Amino acid sequence: MASAAEQEALRGRAGERPAPPVWPGAPTPLGARCRTGPDGVPGTNFALWAGGAEAVELCLFDPDGTERRLPLTELTHEIWHGFVPGTGAGQRYGYRVHGRWDPWTGARWNPAKLLLDPYARAVDGDFTLPPEVYGHVRDWPHQHVADTVRDERDSGPYVPKGVVVHDDDDWSDDRRPKTPWQDSVIYELHVKGFTRLHPGVPEQLRGSYAGLAHPAAVEHLVRLGVTAVELLPVHQFAHEDHLLRRGLRNHWGYNSIGYFAPHAGYSSSGTGGQQVGEFKRMVRALHAAGIEVILDVVYNHTAEAGELGPTLSLKGIDNRGYYRLQDDARRYADYTGCGNTLHVVRPQVLRLITDSLRYWVTEMGVDGFRFDLAAALARSLHDVDMLSPFLAVVAQDPVLRRVKLIAEPWDVGSGGYQVGAFPPLWTEWNDRYRDAVRDFWRGALPDVRDLGYRLSGSSDLYAWGGRRPYASVNFVTAHDGFTLRDLVTYERKHNEANGEGNRDGTHDNRSWNCGTEGETDDPGTNALRLRQQRNLLTTLLLSTGVPMLVAGDEMGRTQGGNNNAYCQDNETGWVDWTLPEDPGRAQLLALARRLLALRHRHPVLRRRAFFSGRPQGADGLRDLAWFTAGGTEMTDADWYAPTATLGLYLSGRDIPGRDERGEQVIDDSFLAVLHAGPRPLDFRLPGAPWARTYALVVDTGREDQSGAPGTRHAGGSVLAVGARSVVLLRVED
Repeated sequence: MASAAEQEALRGRAGERPAPPVWPGAPTPLGARCRTGPDGVPGTNFALWAGGAEAVELCLFDPDGTERRLPLTELTHEIWHGFVPGTGAGQRYGYRVHGRWDPWTGARWNPAKLLLDPYARAVDGDFTLPPEVYGHVRDWPHQHVADTVRDERDSGPYVPKGVVVHDDDDWSDDRRPKTPWQDSVIYELHVKGFTRLHPGVPEQLRGSYAGLAHPAAVEHLVRLGVTAVELLPVHQFAHEDHLLRRGLRNHWGYNSIGYFAPHAGYSSSGTGGQQVGEFKRMVRALHAAGIEVILDVVYNHTAEAGELGPTLSLKGIDNRGYYRLQDDARRYADYTGCGNTLHVVRPQVLRLITDSLRYWVTEMGVDGFRFDLAAALARSLHDVDMLSPFLAVVAQDPVLRRVKLIAEPWDVGSGGYQVGAFPPLWTEWNDRYRDAVRDFWRGALPDVRDLGYRLSGSSDLYAWGGRRPYASVNFVTAHDGFTLRDLVTYERKHNEANGEGNRDGTHDNRSWNCGTEGETDDPGTNALRLRQQRNLLTTLLLSTGVPMLVAGDEMGRTQGGNNNAYCQDNETGWVDWTLPEDPGRAQLLALARRLLALRHRHPVLRRRAFFSGRPQGADGLRDLAWFTAGGTEMTDADWYAPTATLGLYLSGRDIPGRDERGEQVIDDSFLAVLHAGPRPLDFRLPGAPWARTYALVVDTGREDQSGAPGTRHAGGSVLAVGARSVVLLRVED
């Protein structure tokens, strides 16, 4: 039970203006919702799950910061609830939760700490992490037991507050693009970093949701030809203490603390609830342009870190109920590398996550999710389990099973690498695609067996259980790692600006600097680097599966060799829109647009089913065939032999499935020649029955592609392929 002092606190403090009454209210929905109460009285219903708590106070804050504490005395199925008449949109609030302080058993209740509502739909204020926001005495002289000593200082003045948001939105005028998976092209971007330097976006909107919705930003996406943006985390997040002490900030946002609130730092219109409306308007603008919105979400851990981390929300509400703890309950099970792991097996945690997901779909308009460290969500007691409660709930949910679901199919725990293992409803980031393509173009593949699988949809990983080629999200670069330009400019990471002695970030970059580390004025080296970027980009956009580009790669963005720019909220982490002023960068952008337009026009590049590789007609042609530089079909021995050249034939007459009218889908056929060797090559084009004539479509050996298309070559003739280049030809007859 609460102590005498705590009971006195529950009754309010002398000198405060009278607290409003609290009526019983309802235990659902969780969070703060504007409602009409008894006798038509408007107000807000507050509901908080706090399973092991002894008492809960709702804390309301006036504009001048005055706090009023209201006891929530109604308890239904471990949910504390109450209706406050006269309280509406814009009201700032938080909770104080009373209970035992016994870290040895995982109990860390501390009513001196103001807690953010896990269901808060808007957050006002910054997490600055002074000592007062820690539940334990952070500067205790004996640090090995510091987390066991309760800190009695009030954190209320130092932490952000939740904001009540009015439910008044109507999505009847919104039209979701609903792009089929096989037609999708994903563009990973950072809300702030994408527009912070954009000259066409008004300065006051740059770096915000409104900035991304601005016509100048949307125009780039439309002209490029992508169908979806995948936004780096936009859930309210906090900056880690070690970054704040070094004068840095968490730029990427993989440190969530509010799963219902759009991050307030990306709002140009205010943080008193305005950020919600601004986010919705951004979604509408993108939908109107035919672009879907996918959120990168971090449900595997929170910003509260481990036992020495701050007490901001879940840790103070019910530490044992929300987090996975070790046998020594003072410690957290950490499958994420971030100090804690949410205990998704527990019903209240599963409810928090699925309620959040449904909210972003039904009330915020988003079209899908990319799950950071998804293997951590699929763990049952300890091991990753593809029959886990989380995956089972999502599979049967009538809202969630209809949206795009992308897994980052690994975590840092034992057995956490699960590429190819997620169930048919899911697509996955395919890092084996990334590694094979990088290795091929840097000359590090022992043979081309793995590359063949990756270019054709990774059937070895995904051809089971009814999965399709679009289960593979193909990428060469992502936010985490080198940019496309840095991949061909650096062989070593250069993360000194992160302040961690260059120890952070992966050592396994699979990059090649073309002979010189870092930027250079040598024209030959720079020409080779641009060609390699064209090669990597072309390979990605011709591969079967769902391609993912990273914002700025299409015009040669650099991070100066930083392969872990998570804390670089500056020019390093922002897109440089002056890049197309350089002719070589402009040509790279033009090539990206041409390739995406080609992909959209030709269903043979967007297959819904895996290739069979078997003859489809009397002439012996197959839907997929592989050729050596001599123009002969690959044998088993060829697949095992070292080579830097591979020919890929895609037949457009053997595409399985039918169009929307039930007609057979027939397309052009194509031959792609990938040559990673350092010297030019004579490639003999396959003759009849494969083709009598080919027309050149793309040649990455040329910086300017405008003069390349249309050149004809006879089947059986020798094609001169430049060193380190891709040539794409269309079969004419």
